[in-house]
Amino acid sequence: MSKIELKNVRIFTNHGCLTEEEKIGSDYLVNLAVDSNLLAAAQSDNLVDTVDYVTLNTIIKEEMAVRSKLLETVGHRIITRILEGFSEITFVTVTISKLNPPIGGDVEAVSVTMTSA
Repeated sequence: MSKIELKNVRIFTNHGCLTEEEKIGSDYLVNLAVDSNLLAAAQSDNLVDTVDYVTLNTIIKEEMAVRSKLLETVGHRIITRILEGFSEITFVTVTISKLNPPIGGDVEAVSVTMTSA
């Protein structure tokens, strides 16, 4: 089994439970890892034989654009879309980090990590 990772995909969006978060927005980092058998792609050197990370990035951006109160909800949507779109993917891990969260302290980020079953 092999892994494809997208690291620190930076997105500005408006998730959160607070009214201020909806109005002001915040920066987020998304890290994604998917497991798949990449041997056919390694041998063929052909994009059709692998998981296209451009498409993975598009899924991240589209789902992060849909406002949610909880990062758990966004993570679940990302995982669901990836598993529905790529039958060759066997496992997904996504971590969504809200940078400088409004939680009353000097906190660099809060993160939620979710995995497929």
